[in-house]
Amino acid sequence: MAHSFILQEEGIPLAQAERALLLLHGRGGNAQAILELGRSVAPAGTYLAALQATNNTWYPYSFMAPVADNQPWLDSALANVQHLIEQTEKVLPSTQIYLMGFSQGACLTLESAARFARPFGGVIAFTGGLIGQTLDTSPYQTQFAGTRILMTNSDNDPHVPQSRSEESKAVLENLGAEVNLVIYPGRPHVVQALELDLAKAFIFNS
Repeated sequence: MAHSFILQEEGIPLAQAERALLLLHGRGGNAQAILELGRSVAPAGTYLAALQATNNTWYPYSFMAPVADNQPWLDSALANVQHLIEQTEKVLPSTQIYLMGFSQGACLTLESAARFARPFGGVIAFTGGLIGQTLDTSPYQTQFAGTRILMTNSDNDPHVPQSRSEESKAVLENLGAEVNLVIYPGRPHVVQALELDLAKAFIFNS
């Protein structure tokens, strides 16, 4: 199955924007829901764009399943994110492009950032990690050039183990990113208000 390229846009038109925030929703979520999170962190002057997954799911199994098990959905999702990044980059430099996702969308955000690395303005992954049963770093690019990445997680999340977030942080740092991983004891599988505040402070310096 291939994902259709479905995009919802809000905020300042891209041609007039100071920055772009590209958004990926979680499993069972939708573009509108992640746009609401995007609005809560984006400064004025931001163009917001959220991709919509076919059937509201980027890939069928856990992000820690063998990569082959999640094909062809995963490659199709990655291709859509790559297309969105490249289309946005025709208007804004990569340093003014930001990526953000939650849960399954956070995993896709980090995987896309690593595969299509450039000096992004910033990357926000609320409860996520790089994708695969084991991490194959061969598709990743060492071109982050100090890109700031914020990762958050719980110490007992039912979908994303803390250990995978920590492993992902180490890989991303080796690729040249500046990673801040924050673990919240006992936090449920949600995005808390304090995480949104942290994203604004760390990524947008507001």
